[in-house]
Amino acid sequence: MAALSGCNLVVLNPAGDVASQQGDLVVISTLLMLLIIVPVMALTVLFAWRYRQSNNTARYEPDWDHSTQLELVIWAAPLLIIICLGAITWVTTHKLDPYRPLDRIAAGKPVPAGVKPLEVQVVALDWKWLFVYPEYGIASVNEMAAPVDRPIRFSLTASTVMNSFYVPALAGMIYAMPGMETKLHAVINEPGTYKGFSSNYSGAGFSHMRFAFHGLSNQDFDGWVAKVKSAANPLDRTAYLALEKPSEAVPVQHFGTVDPKLFNAVVNLCVRPGTMCMSDMAAIDRAGGLNAGGMAAANGILRANTLTGFPDTQPTGLCTVAEAVEAAANSGAVQRPTVTPISASAVTAGPQRLANP
Repeated sequence: MAALSGCNLVVLNPAGDVASQQGDLVVISTLLMLLIIVPVMALTVLFAWRYRQSNNTARYEPDWDHSTQLELVIWAAPLLIIICLGAITWVTTHKLDPYRPLDRIAAGKPVPAGVKPLEVQVVALDWKWLFVYPEYGIASVNEMAAPVDRPIRFSLTASTVMNSFYVPALAGMIYAMPGMETKLHAVINEPGTYKGFSSNYSGAGFSHMRFAFHGLSNQDFDGWVAKVKSAANPLDRTAYLALEKPSEAVPVQHFGTVDPKLFNAVVNLCVRPGTMCMSDMAAIDRAGGLNAGGMAAANGILRANTLTGFPDTQPTGLCTVAEAVEAAANSGAVQRPTVTPISASAVTAGPQRLANP
């Protein structure tokens, strides 16, 4: 313990209110469990010493087999501790739910009326972190910043494998998974630079998957945003596909402009041109699948909800030629597409399309 006295116990002494409440939960739970652990350990040593073989004066009762008072103590004390731990866990699990918007920025300080949370979109790449600020139209790699005492709402996803986002000084760990969007609400209460990293092994560059989190005053945060905006390089789909390639120990990068639909495309795994979005696949499934009726029914849904900016292509597999022709006729699209039962081919754009990838 003496050798560790100079260490910063950031989990128990964090700079964010959510992490502070989580630290308090760890301390309270530990103390409650020690109410059982310490007496048991002490009594173990006491009994071993008092009833040692060489102690001939110790009380000896070979016929003893029951004590109601002892049974009450042995069972009631742990039961009360378990009840207390269960109650605390239930309350804090709901209160500190990462999906739950914050109702306070610190103890005794509710979120001011009219204050909007800072939106940050996070993408776990191999092996780096991408942070997108949709409100400001900027993005950064392996660096993020947030104003002090302003709630932050994170939306997280991953490009390839499951990862985990963790800033010990800010809040708890949250997983980022490809094809999914997870949420985390947090707030930083003290200015400073804090360490963030991945706490889930994700491959060769995992150990370098770290970033700096800056807690700044409002004025300093505005300056940081202006600095990032001044970066000449944009983050469009082409730049993202280049950034997505595996790399290690990546330096901080800034992007002055960002495609506003990029994060949605990343979540739906359709950044690459010609790839159908998961949301479109889900719409087809809900409408009945890749058969004539399902494709025709899904046509309006896809036109209304799909992402734009990709070539007019669609998978036409898992259906017969006759079904594809019937679906095209029902939707007013091209009349005789050239397809095979398990292939994918381009569809000529018309007034209506089977899908708008």
